[in-house]
Amino acid sequence: MFSRGTEFSHDPATVLVPTRFVWPYGGRRVFLSGSFTGWSEHLPMSPVEGCPTVFQVICSLTPGLHQYKFYVDGEWRHDERQPFATGNYGIVNTIYITREPNPPPALLSPGTPNSRMSMDVDPETFQHVGAASDGTVQDAALRISEADIKISRQRVSTFLSAHTAYDLLPDSGKVVALDVNLPVKQAFHILHEQGVSVAPLWDSIRGQFVGVISALDFILILRELGNRGSNLTEEELETHTISAWKDGKHQMYGQLDEHGRQLQRHIIHAGPYDSLKDVALKILQNKVSTVPIVHSMAHDGSFPQLLHLASLSGILRCICRHFRHSSSSLPILQQPICRIPLGTWVPRVGDQSGRPIVVLKPNASLGLVLSLLVQAEVSSIPIVDENESLVDTYSRSDITTLAKDTAYAQIHLDEMSIHQALQLGQDANSPYGIFNGQRCQMCLRSDPLHKVMERLANPGVRRVIIVEAGSKRVEGIISLGDVFRFLLG
Repeated sequence: MFSRGTEFSHDPATVLVPTRFVWPYGGRRVFLSGSFTGWSEHLPMSPVEGCPTVFQVICSLTPGLHQYKFYVDGEWRHDERQPFATGNYGIVNTIYITREPNPPPALLSPGTPNSRMSMDVDPETFQHVGAASDGTVQDAALRISEADIKISRQRVSTFLSAHTAYDLLPDSGKVVALDVNLPVKQAFHILHEQGVSVAPLWDSIRGQFVGVISALDFILILRELGNRGSNLTEEELETHTISAWKDGKHQMYGQLDEHGRQLQRHIIHAGPYDSLKDVALKILQNKVSTVPIVHSMAHDGSFPQLLHLASLSGILRCICRHFRHSSSSLPILQQPICRIPLGTWVPRVGDQSGRPIVVLKPNASLGLVLSLLVQAEVSSIPIVDENESLVDTYSRSDITTLAKDTAYAQIHLDEMSIHQALQLGQDANSPYGIFNGQRCQMCLRSDPLHKVMERLANPGVRRVIIVEAGSKRVEGIISLGDVFRFLLG
């Protein structure tokens, strides 16, 4: 029924990797040209703030080998510190962009010495987290002090340890839960109609919550439907239950123990008396986007009550609310994000430690973006226009819009563009290309951390995209997971 490793063939030219080019040797007017511009267009480079002799520009390149040179004050130059070769245009620098995005590193427990946790992959942004490099030449004195980081982390940890999951419960609201015996087709219609991307699963026979169903499940199912070798058909979704889908998914993607046997699945949940710190760590360590808050009066856990779905954004709202009027107690809040080792930044040419950020054009296929979301274990992909300016994002949760009018049964993933897919979920009064404040949160590298945290605390926002002032070219990404890994150390 399932086919392991379902893949799609795509034109690599539709995959774009933002790359930062730097000329650190001064000049009055500096331009960049190369094979990616046809050697006919000269891209102006801008001085780095605080470093007037350093010029930079961000270009989105397709995978493969590229050549480039700098045009400095009317003279062609190459950077001798970067790889170079002799070509049709004399001595040129060269750069190779890998075809596939790198998967994030394995998640380590917070108690592991010198551990670096992976990005929040929901199972969420993006790639590598840790001592992030923003790819520009910066004076070390501009970086935030370790003492300020340490005291800020201690105060956040104290606050989170002193408050419990009960503080996350709203005064009123609803939580959608689904029975495991529902057909998956009906389940995703419910997710779309209720405007949610994840729901806990209830097993009435066992009398327990046994897992969750999410937008990722829908993506994997659509990939199965698009795979010619699969036995799963659209008609089968009418009767195929969530339980059967989860069992098949576990056989294909589940982890094995040292004897090669399937590890048993257990729902990741928390209790109302668990500290906010424990809830946050549980979300990070298990690489999930939400954790059900479940309470039972019985000692054996029977007759459980589902109280809430805890998320990092809800916990971050508590932090922002508590420290909003005492920001001086957290020295890092007023610091520009470019001075903080936080998030994923577009790597500069020659930087082997950075991991690429992938962006796509609106005409790229829906199949391609879904493949990237699954293979790179990320939860959204930035969408840029012909000028490489950010216009939107495509997130895993956007896939539920295909449940509207059973659109998924009438399309081919490789024939529908991202533009068309996003239009399905947009109101007629919100044409494509106009920013939706909730969908596409942006900030500048000079913005303070508290501004980024306030935006990430909004419901439904998973990451903030850092853009270049004016051009709106993608410079980096900061996710909820990035913020919590930084705050929790």
